[in-house]
Amino acid sequence: MECPVVVHEGQKLNKMAAIGQKWVPLYQVDAFTDQPFGGNAAAVCLLGDEELTDDHLQKIAAEMNQSETAFICKLSPQDDFISKNPSSQLTFQTLSGDLFARREGDFISLDLPENKSQPQDGGKYKDLIKATIGSFPVQEVRFCSSVGGDLLIRIPDSITREQFEKMTPDIQGMMAAHQEEIRGVIVTLKGSLENGCVDDEGVQYDFVSRFFDPWSGLPEDPVTGSAHTVLASYWAKELGKTEFYGKFVYFDVVLYFHD
Repeated sequence: MECPVVVHEGQKLNKMAAIGQKWVPLYQVDAFTDQPFGGNAAAVCLLGDEELTDDHLQKIAAEMNQSETAFICKLSPQDDFISKNPSSQLTFQTLSGDLFARREGDFISLDLPENKSQPQDGGKYKDLIKATIGSFPVQEVRFCSSVGGDLLIRIPDSITREQFEKMTPDIQGMMAAHQEEIRGVIVTLKGSLENGCVDDEGVQYDFVSRFFDPWSGLPEDPVTGSAHTVLASYWAKELGKTEFYGKFVYFDVVLYFHD
């Protein structure tokens, strides 16, 4: 997945007295945009060699007031936050495994795993589906357990982009219909000239998508990287291609899928 990013250097946040009066740099990174104050914002905190308790991390995240805050630490004192690799690739060790990021022109490219979904009987999730898409018909329902539990709902190609973007889930209904294995709900639509799924230049999107996760306190995520690992796998098989141009309601997304 490739995206442009804008980085804003934030205020220096004074740490708690219990760990000394030191400063750590904080940044707000806006992904999927080339304009300041646009895109999908996340906070990034460069901890360096410092070790903080979970309580400290939670307080910093609360202070930043973003949906996500990433804390980056050095694995060894010799590590540096500035890449000196000729390929401009960095490897981040995360709780879900290694994440490879590299600069490609004006973009940051991420290598993400393939997460396959399996067909489901929609009846099992009928209340959740109804709360999410309302009166929209359902073309297919799938489930992917490897990303924590994402339900994938595809709606018919005849639905227009305008209808899709105006779709308003019943958040309280989703909360009431939640099942333990569900992390979030992906709703996706195949793009076409006929249903108006094109960008400002008239270029057709391969698909458009939205992601809902009210159980985490965020009713709709503007763009979700892990959801695209499910979408890329699904649409690769449906469309018979490995490069996609998609839209996640608010942002254009370029995906390259490799078996």
